[in-house]
Amino acid sequence: MTENLQPNLQQHTADFQFHDFAPKSEDLSQAIQSGWSEKPKNISPKFFYDQRGSQLFDKICQLDEYYVTRTEIMLLEKHANEIAKNIGDNSCLIEMGSGSSKKIRLILEALRPALYMPIDISREHLIESASLLAKDYSWLKINAVCLDYSEQWNLPDETPRLNRAAFFPGSSIGNFHPLQASQLLQQMSQALGKGGKIIIGVDLKKPEKQLNAAYNDKNGITAEFNKNLLHRINRELFCDINPDSFSHNAFYSHSHNRIEMHLVSNQQQVISIQGIDYHFDKGESIHTECSYKYSASDFQQLAVNSGLTPLKCWIDNEAKFSIHLLEY
Repeated sequence: MTENLQPNLQQHTADFQFHDFAPKSEDLSQAIQSGWSEKPKNISPKFFYDQRGSQLFDKICQLDEYYVTRTEIMLLEKHANEIAKNIGDNSCLIEMGSGSSKKIRLILEALRPALYMPIDISREHLIESASLLAKDYSWLKINAVCLDYSEQWNLPDETPRLNRAAFFPGSSIGNFHPLQASQLLQQMSQALGKGGKIIIGVDLKKPEKQLNAAYNDKNGITAEFNKNLLHRINRELFCDINPDSFSHNAFYSHSHNRIEMHLVSNQQQVISIQGIDYHFDKGESIHTECSYKYSASDFQQLAVNSGLTPLKCWIDNEAKFSIHLLEY
């Protein structure tokens, strides 16, 4: 967010404020022009998260194959009080991505912050999730901020100087190349200020079979989530892409320590978007997402290189997932 960027709207009550810096449709158009002109074609995974995409991701989090959510929740249930103790009283809790209600509720109930600030790119999903929390926690003051945290951003100017902490669950940091992940950690640190804490979930390296199953569920929800991007392009940019002309493909890349997700063209085709023709050969793909996997020590080194101090690390008994507490 640039300093002169004005929100599209502000909604507020005594204990619920909403600041809207949502990306515009032309941002999607520009991303396609840029990414689909490259080889291989690509687009940022942030465009998954329209309202339908956010709903589908919530379904993914409940899948048997998707160990990430249940393992992280188990760790939070076990360590939420310890996390809260390390953050301290009179806090401002900033959630990066308004995701699983269960996760944030565990932290909110243990911490009871003076202010909760969820940040999310999906306006509809953010309003829905924040409104539910406002209804269930009458004591909680909420400042919801719709923005794209993968770009340059700042907190709203009126954010009070409280004991700040950021909650970044779900191994969303894995969607960023390690260099970009470091830049995001540095940006979060600047927003928090000296002494600010980051609670961050990080998926750990594990057998390829288990990783591939997590991104290729038998019910096809992840495939639907991936292909929903095409539906969004059709809706927002007035296109007529046939989503069935693409297939979901996800696999683990050993050389990059990451899961890659692609939409693979099932045929030779030309797709026209706002007067520009994009040619696809049969088998050509759009690279839609990466999910990097780390060892606990590798991620702690990334944090140190980003100017942060690792304070705590919690890992489940099967070494599937980790939660790190970092300090700036």
